[in-house]
Amino acid sequence: MSTDLPGLPAASIEKWFQATLPDLLDGGPWHAELISGGLSNITYRLHLPHATVILRRPPLGQVLPSAHDMKREYRIQTALAGTGVPVPRTLALCTDPDVLGCPFYVMAEVPGQIMRTADDTAGLTPETRSALAAGLVRTLADLHGVNPSSAGLADFGRPQGYCARQIVRWGEQWQRSHTRELPDMGVLLNRLSEHVPTHSEASIVHGDYRLDNTIVDMTESPRIAGVLDWELSTLGDPLADLGMTLTYWHDHGDTDRELIPVAVGVTTQRGFPTSREVAEKYAALTGRDLSLLPFYLAFSSMKLAVIFEGVHARYIRGQTVSEGYEGAGAAVPVLVSKALRELRALAGA
Repeated sequence: MSTDLPGLPAASIEKWFQATLPDLLDGGPWHAELISGGLSNITYRLHLPHATVILRRPPLGQVLPSAHDMKREYRIQTALAGTGVPVPRTLALCTDPDVLGCPFYVMAEVPGQIMRTADDTAGLTPETRSALAAGLVRTLADLHGVNPSSAGLADFGRPQGYCARQIVRWGEQWQRSHTRELPDMGVLLNRLSEHVPTHSEASIVHGDYRLDNTIVDMTESPRIAGVLDWELSTLGDPLADLGMTLTYWHDHGDTDRELIPVAVGVTTQRGFPTSREVAEKYAALTGRDLSLLPFYLAFSSMKLAVIFEGVHARYIRGQTVSEGYEGAGAAVPVLVSKALRELRALAGA
């Protein structure tokens, strides 16, 4: 039996596997490792006698209402299988609180690499970096082209009024999780509400789409082999998804981006397009109008600021399970300031 890990008691999970996925665990030796605490949900790799699988569960400690929904992650990954959007194959969902004290699910491991750090992309050629970025954008465009009804996801969200509702929701999350006063957040939420687009399209949205939330197959030309971390997925405005991707993108010389502790420097090397070029590639693939892109960039920076504040709150309570959280709190005012600049640019357009 494996030793216990934070959030993963070995005896409980072994008993569950024996009852639910007995073909994978037949009494032989097994062990688990923590892949990452992520920004929120916790991911483990389980080396079982007959397979290696991935287990996802919510973070330790109190979680915000409607956040870290394992059932949604499991449902959308299951639904997207066969659509052309690459997702890991789901194996089982557990909603019994007696096992881990929270819902969790298990999925097959997808072979490949995750590009989390600048070192991960430093060894690639400029041509490979360019192809990797193109594949990332193409996969996002493919996701936004999936018909929700055809995938059995017609009831997965309410796309009408998505941005307006999201601003309210994330404002409420801020009130529940903030650890210090930041008056500019209130200013930002008000200004976002004033600039919500009158009309928007609707699609399946990932909610946190970025390079290090994908698995890359590097066996020949780079290929996005799996899209991960679907906890924020819903039906909504596809340009909000693009905005989040661009908020994570690190352009060379962007010193503000260096203070946001996710995938710092990953896309700064030669061959990677700029964030503007990423947006133009997406527009060329989808035909979508990007004239209101500053709103979506501001919206995404606000959302990411609230997420980081929640991470910071767990960090100072000692409820994170891996390294890299110490910079989350400092990123929050940087993101809020960045969002306000985007809205000023929109107002002056």
